[in-house]
Amino acid sequence: MAAGADVPCAFLALLVLASLAAGGAATAGFIKSPLSQRRLTQDSVELHCEAIGSPIPEIQWWFEGVEPNETSAQLWDGAWQDRVKINATYNLHSTSTIYIANLTSDDSGTYECRASNDPDRNHLSKSPKVKWIRSQANVLVIERPVIMGQYISSDDKVILSCNMSAPHTSIKGHKWMLGDKTLKTEEGDSSAYISYTIEGKAEDHSGVYECIYETNPVAKGNVSIEVHPQVVAYKKSEHGNEGDTGVLTCKSPSYPPVDTWTWFKSDQGPIVNGTGRYIIKSSGNKTELRILKLSIEQDTGDYHCNGTNLKGPGSATVNLRVRSRLAALWPFLGIVAEVLVLVTIIFIYEKRRKPDEVLDDDDGGSAPLKSNATNHKDKNVRQRNAN
Repeated sequence: MAAGADVPCAFLALLVLASLAAGGAATAGFIKSPLSQRRLTQDSVELHCEAIGSPIPEIQWWFEGVEPNETSAQLWDGAWQDRVKINATYNLHSTSTIYIANLTSDDSGTYECRASNDPDRNHLSKSPKVKWIRSQANVLVIERPVIMGQYISSDDKVILSCNMSAPHTSIKGHKWMLGDKTLKTEEGDSSAYISYTIEGKAEDHSGVYECIYETNPVAKGNVSIEVHPQVVAYKKSEHGNEGDTGVLTCKSPSYPPVDTWTWFKSDQGPIVNGTGRYIIKSSGNKTELRILKLSIEQDTGDYHCNGTNLKGPGSATVNLRVRSRLAALWPFLGIVAEVLVLVTIIFIYEKRRKPDEVLDDDDGGSAPLKSNATNHKDKNVRQRNAN
């Protein structure tokens, strides 16, 4: 069966499924065949195969090189100096994947997936009633072209460049990448020499940049910008309460990664992990210093984190301030004091205002009596005059 023959595979799978539905045994049949591929030396290749039948068929992988007198040989997990990895599962049907790492030109040839569910398929003296079914894929390993990568830098600019010598196939375009991020793409450009310009200093743009040529197969080169660690503190100033645990953190986004982290306090030697109240946790480009049971007298001050890689050292400083446990109560006590002062002022004001208001009320009540008495006196005088 030829590689990639999807229609015959699907038709055969339907026949097998129909036989299984009828409750009978069914010979093995492929439902997925390996696909032919082109690869470069030092690359890897992965081939996949699936088969169905009742009982579930066994899958084997075989290889036949391109040399005229070379014969077919079975491959197993760990073959070719452990460059071959085979993973197979047998659940509802059979699946098998073969992975070959660090390819060489000798790995070019025909890779064959064989499947059979005949009980006598591996018998040494009996011939199986049903032959192994086979599906093939051709793998062509091409010598990797030489790609020279380099960079030049100034105070405000970094220029990356790649140059591929003797391309094995035509170039249909290229692109630049940093990790999973695509930086630049140029479709239809067949140039063997390509470049990419970064605005800024090299120290701020370290890393491994990939120049990718759109050939068949794809050819990749890289340009590494290596600098000493650009260490920065997560916070330049940290605060902690007395008796709590203080946490100081530093990191370095630079390439190459930091090999060794060291912490020390001003006017003191290096801090050793696990001694006293200090715990240091470092992983790659990040380090963390934990100080247990903070003390105002002993722990307040500047701490320095020092990272070292292949290009040299780099450091940053973190200032630690330790506060008293009562420090958190001062704002609350201040509010309480303000409320007490305000209540006292209001109380004194009300206490002094009430006697004056009582006197004012008494004066206002006696005035009408005096006026009435005057009116009666005037009335009696008029009556006497009338008589």
